[in-house]
Amino acid sequence: MPDQTAERREPSARPGLRGDCANCFGLCCVALPFTASADFARDKPAGRPCPNLGEDHRCGIHARLRDEGYTGCTVYDCFGAGQKVSQITFGGRDWRSGEAGALRQMSDVFPVVRQLHELLWYLTEALTLPAARPVHADVRRALERTERLTLLPPEGLAALDVAAHRQEVNVLLLRTSELARAAVRGRKKDRRGADLMGARLRGADLRGASLRGAYLIAADLTGADLRGADLIGADLRDADLTDADLTGAFFLTQPQLAAARGSAGTRLPGSVTRPAHWTARG
Repeated sequence: MPDQTAERREPSARPGLRGDCANCFGLCCVALPFTASADFARDKPAGRPCPNLGEDHRCGIHARLRDEGYTGCTVYDCFGAGQKVSQITFGGRDWRSGEAGALRQMSDVFPVVRQLHELLWYLTEALTLPAARPVHADVRRALERTERLTLLPPEGLAALDVAAHRQEVNVLLLRTSELARAAVRGRKKDRRGADLMGARLRGADLRGASLRGAYLIAADLTGADLRGADLIGADLRDADLTDADLTGAFFLTQPQLAAARGSAGTRLPGSVTRPAHWTARG
């Protein structure tokens, strides 16, 4: 069977599915909570603006986030939900406008739209996988329905059972994964949900593997072959991807990569870009 990962046509950009801070009211810095830890320098409850957020909705320490102890901010991506909620759901009305309940309502809605936009990312990618053509019609219908849900009014979004919708979409994504990985030459290991924290996987053959939801925290994946692997939900925090080959890997997101370590020699699929903090080695 031919290796169909080479036939994949990945768009260079996914309009509306990448964060556009210039058209957002700093919602990730307002709606989301964080706890003092290795990722955040201090506590902040949901619905309260981060003290580093300026009146212009820009981060005052953006260029120094890692140095200031806010690594967690550098690995976050809203998948375009911020500008959707700011400019479409609330019609460009700033939460600083003084409207009663605006801050609370935006804080409730933003996480819901973010989840829907993440699903849009995966569904859009599923349509780029040639081997998944048998389910493309169903994927398109799920994509259209998910997009319609993102356009609900604030009250509708707040009441949405997003977990149930995620489960419905996940059935399709699982089938997509099975079809796509079956087209990859070589082994097809099932490591779904596996505890691989700190695992020594240097040079491992993980072609076409299912790593859905796997815990790969601090795993050594130096030089590993991850071509055509399913990486949806895999925890790559501090994983070493130096010189690893992720060509054709799918359902990989920018936040996952940003949380990992890599090098100039790490080969990536076209859906993501090399994080700026990665080393030049390789």
